[in-house]
Amino acid sequence: MVKLAKRNLNWNQDKYNRFIKEGRGEGSGKNYKPWLTIQDFPSLGRVSRVLGWKTDRIHHLFSDLQTKYFYMLEWAEQIIDIREHFPLLDVEETIRDKEDLRFDLFSDKESQTPYIISTNFLITVKNTRGGTYHLAREVKSASELDKKRTLETLEIKRRYWEAKGIDWGIVTNKEINTAFAKNVEWIHSALYSYGEQGLSQEDTVALSKILLERLSNKEGSIRNSTTDFDYEFQLASGTGLFILKYLIANKQIEFDMMSPININASTNEIKVNHQLTQWEGKIICL
Repeated sequence: MVKLAKRNLNWNQDKYNRFIKEGRGEGSGKNYKPWLTIQDFPSLGRVSRVLGWKTDRIHHLFSDLQTKYFYMLEWAEQIIDIREHFPLLDVEETIRDKEDLRFDLFSDKESQTPYIISTNFLITVKNTRGGTYHLAREVKSASELDKKRTLETLEIKRRYWEAKGIDWGIVTNKEINTAFAKNVEWIHSALYSYGEQGLSQEDTVALSKILLERLSNKEGSIRNSTTDFDYEFQLASGTGLFILKYLIANKQIEFDMMSPININASTNEIKVNHQLTQWEGKIICL
């Protein structure tokens, strides 16, 4: 995460045309381009750039709450695509009942160019029959929901997605399990950062099988087991812990993700998925 100083958005027709030409808001999966990136957004808080498991692209997240929610979405097997900052380019054409909506409030004061309203997350979900459907979600702190401007924006989004026939909802900090999100964040990069550990993918898979066996048959703490693993195989310090994260990320080892992962706990608390099939994670707080 990085800290950004507040910036002036300087929105005008030329900038809108550039965004459209760049293909922002178009595509899906790896090819999707968010309408806004952290280089554009005037944020006073912490922002994140995270390489996604599901999309294999960098996701731009503008707050801690957005980042936590993103990690929870990453964990759920039913979710197959996450598009952040999805623009409602056809909002005025789509919403029919709009007489009481103040679109005029969402324009740049200098250029009078209308801002493009975007939804925090457009999520693609796989159903049990093999088809897909979409969910649109806004992530807001509960304290923001008493602000008139925020409520006006949310009402526009609600009517837009209702007209599109897509389920829309608000997720606040009250619905986000911080321990769950932090657990996923802790293991998240292990799926693709083995090169930073001086390992190939083949090395990582081979070491994972060995550590999995050790954890299944050894007494003591998880931390000591990974430390002994490093010593036994003359690996760089911390490699065993990295392999543990890799096993959790691949869902070959199961923990109670709703509580903080404790590596000082006994290896007896580890549940090994002997079938090595992907765990069907529940969709949390959608």
